[in-house]
Amino acid sequence: MTNEIRLAFEHPAARAEVSSVTAYDRISLRDHIVEVEIGAFQQERGITQRICFNIVVEVCPAHQVGDDVDRILSYDKVTEAISFELARERFNLLETLAERVAERILQEPQAMRTFVRIEKLDRGPGALGVEIVRSKNDLARDILIGAINEPNPSIVYLSNSAVGSEHLGQWLDFLSAQPNPCVLCVGLPNRLPTLTAHSLVDRRIELLAIEQNAWVLASRDNRCVVIETKTELDWAIKNGKISVWAPSKMVLDATQAPPLPVTDTVALAAWLAQMLHAEELQVLGDFTTKEQNFSIRALSIAPYSL
Repeated sequence: MTNEIRLAFEHPAARAEVSSVTAYDRISLRDHIVEVEIGAFQQERGITQRICFNIVVEVCPAHQVGDDVDRILSYDKVTEAISFELARERFNLLETLAERVAERILQEPQAMRTFVRIEKLDRGPGALGVEIVRSKNDLARDILIGAINEPNPSIVYLSNSAVGSEHLGQWLDFLSAQPNPCVLCVGLPNRLPTLTAHSLVDRRIELLAIEQNAWVLASRDNRCVVIETKTELDWAIKNGKISVWAPSKMVLDATQAPPLPVTDTVALAAWLAQMLHAEELQVLGDFTTKEQNFSIRALSIAPYSL
């Protein structure tokens, strides 16, 4: 077995030692096992599985900080980074989780570079995993790009009357001319879907019905692009595109689901608005909702009522 192959399967500490060009000290977390719901496949939803973390963090040499516990990188910061990210959202990919954990670790002032290996232990006879290496320079570049390209979006809910209105094009003209990018949300179609009396199945059916309505809106104007993932949504916002939100994936992947039933589609749009740090939800046309914790501004379908 060549050294490269051997090192590929070694603990990240061995890889860090070989690849480092700077005399950093290292702290490590070995075989940290957490049981969590994760995965992109349907059979991975609604169940938990074990994932194992092995992490090495290269830090400033100890002689630079002295014997002062407040100036070192505590091991707790590494495990806290894992717990924080797992509590933040449900992940489909180990790669995304590894990126988020690495980013959080590198926000610590002592951390210079980190190796993050994550493995699924219950998906087969062996461990299935991913390993990444990220440095403080990577984090600084990503933060700078994010700071430059992080506009505050406008979230606009369109009632079915607004979607079918002859004034829709004028409204889209108006929203396109605004400095903030726009995310459009819609509700259930007028013809409600047939339900099954199985709560989880019905929730999926209702979300899919909302998405069908999103496609109806997109069919009425080519500027409207249906978006279903947070990554696509972030890209569209940064590039000033008009997005139509298809909620299924983000709702089902959320660790903290919308507090009200998805049939309260205005509340669902408010949930998205809070996630995207919008200041308010604008609602075009008549609506009803039990949402009381977020600012909602009602607009008339007649154009130019802003």
